[in-house]
Formats: sequence, structure tokens, C-alpha cells
Amino acid sequence: MYRLTGVTKRYTRGKETVEALRGIDLTIEDGDQLVIQGPTGGGKSTLLQMIGGLDRPTEGSVELDGEDLSRISETKLTRLRAEKIGIIFQSFNLIPTLTAQENVETALVPLGVKPAERRERAAEALRSVGLGERLGHAPSELSGGQQQRVAIARALVKKPKVLLADEPTGNLDEGTRDDIMALLEGLWHEYGLTFIMVTHDSSIARRAPRLATIKAGQITLTEQGGGQRYAQQAAGNGQPQQAAAHGGQPYVQQQYGGGQGY
Repeated sequence: MYRLTGVTKRYTRGKETVEALRGIDLTIEDGDQLVIQGPTGGGKSTLLQMIGGLDRPTEGSVELDGEDLSRISETKLTRLRAEKIGIIFQSFNLIPTLTAQENVETALVPLGVKPAERRERAAEALRSVGLGERLGHAPSELSGGQQQRVAIARALVKKPKVLLADEPTGNLDEGTRDDIMALLEGLWHEYGLTFIMVTHDSSIARRAPRLATIKAGQITLTEQGGGQRYAQQAAGNGQPQQAAAHGGQPYVQQQYGGGQGY
């Protein structure tokens, strides 16, 4: 569980002080799906960085399972991120000289996983996102949607508790955007992840169970109940509860058994 208390972040630009976050209080339960939406410069990516332990607040605390990410040592924070938090970026951040499988393996290196196990787990993660036939392809040989699937596999291969996504569909066309969002929704159900995403896309934001609208460094929370509706639309069978009841596996297989055209 996340508990943010009085989180404030200030930056100095020359003689000017910019307050990106202003006393944010927020609780995110295990297994929640939360979308953060707001205007450019409103603080949404800064908030995600605090949640991911990528930056520390000027004031306040960010607790994950009782550990205050703003207070622990850098070494301990790096280890916690490696073990518990998977992050997906808008720009994919794949290494161009590595294959899809090798890119996914990089997430396991800091955890000391042996090479043979790394290869096996990376291949399985890619199969889970519909890229079982693309293991040896370089990023330049994959479409934008396929590259984002590699990035998703890389975030999930270490079996994190938390999945963070910063504008994960921002570089994709509308059709591919919907495919990637359906994939993320299915994986959220399957793995029981705490899923937190930043987006500027209102059509995505409306589908989330919880929406945090951030403006001028302050948030407004809205309970939407949208996650089940989105799962139903994506699955196309009118039974979103089936995915949750069976760990999401039938749902994921139905939607992403190939994925070659994305």
C-alpha cells in the first residue's frame, strides 16, 4: 500500500522557485488502478516520479509498505525499485543494439538472476505480451506497438508489485493505443498489480476505477468504477469478472495470443 502525506516538491529555476506539488495526501491500496491526468506542467509526471522513488519530495513522505521512499538510503531505494516497481515509459527506452529478449533480460541483472534463468524468464514475459515469435528481433525491426510490448515485458519480468506507466500510449496511433491499454488492463487483472498511470488522454482516463486529476500541484480524486467496464469492452464477451476470477489468463490469451500486427 502507498501512503503519501504532505508531499511537496519545489524546483529552483534561476531566481524563481516552482512548486510542482503542493501538499499531496494520497492512499493507494494494493491492487488499485489509478490514473493521473492533468495539463502539461501540472505536476502529474512529478507525482509519478515520487511514487516510483525516482525523485524525493522537498517535504512530506512517500511510504510503500511502510518504507518511506523519501528517507531510506539510495542503495536501499535502488534495490526496492528493482524488486517491487516496474516502470513503462512513453519513449520505450529500449537499447537499440539488443534483441527484444536481451532488452527484457536487463531488468533482471540488478537482481543477480543467473543468465539461463534470465533468458527463460525474458522469453516467458515476451510470450505473455504476444511476442513469442519476436524474441530475436531488434527494436528497429519492431513496430511502435511491439516495442511498447517489449517495454511492458521488461517491466513485468521481475514480477513487481507495482506497475507505473508514464504516458505509455503517447507515441502510438489510436488503434495501437487501444490494443496496448487492453493488454495493460488484462495484465493488471492477471497479476493483481497495483497499476498507476499518467495520461493526457481523456478516453483512457474515463475508463479507470480511480482518477486523480492534478492541476497546479494539487489533486482531486474521483471514484469512477470504470475498470470493470473497460475490461468488459476490451474482452468483448460481457464477462469481465471471469478474467479476475481465473487470474485473467483466459482473457489475456484471447486478446494477445499473437499480437504480431501491433
